[in-house]
Amino acid sequence: MKDRLPVIGFAAYSGTGKTTLLRGLIPALKARGLRPALIKHSHHDFEIDTPGKDSYELRKAGADQVLLASRHRYALIVETPDLDDDPVLADLLERIDTERADLVLVEGFRHAAFPKIELHRPALGKPLLFPQDPHIVAVASDGPLPVETRLPVLDLNAVDRIADFVIDYLRSGKGATVA
Repeated sequence: MKDRLPVIGFAAYSGTGKTTLLRGLIPALKARGLRPALIKHSHHDFEIDTPGKDSYELRKAGADQVLLASRHRYALIVETPDLDDDPVLADLLERIDTERADLVLVEGFRHAAFPKIELHRPALGKPLLFPQDPHIVAVASDGPLPVETRLPVLDLNAVDRIADFVIDYLRSGKGATVA
């Protein structure tokens, strides 16, 4: 996992628990010595800055890019008014600092063509994604699947086993990479 950053996504319908899983998976990967980066897709207009703060007010005044920095972290806020559609994952991956990460986890972008683990909760009654998405490499579920699959089926509640799967899968060289 050194020359190029491997990428693996987590795809599911809203409310399935992608963020909850990632909140457990990220520390599990860090405990194994990895430095995960994360790209999260949002369908909503969002603010990461607080109204009334200088950086927020300067962006609202018309700055298309605001880099907010302290000795603890920095955040680049870029306005994208000319986008007619959602951002393209490949463009976002180019913005990851490959010197500061060992892999990229992606939440969302379920329609993009890259390796993903599908999260499925049968109790929600949502259809499975993998029958129509050849980029699904495993399914993590909290119950039996309604159809058979040759894909690995992981226990959605077993974060350590999902971490092991992610590491094994990415080390196998099958995952997409970021230069």
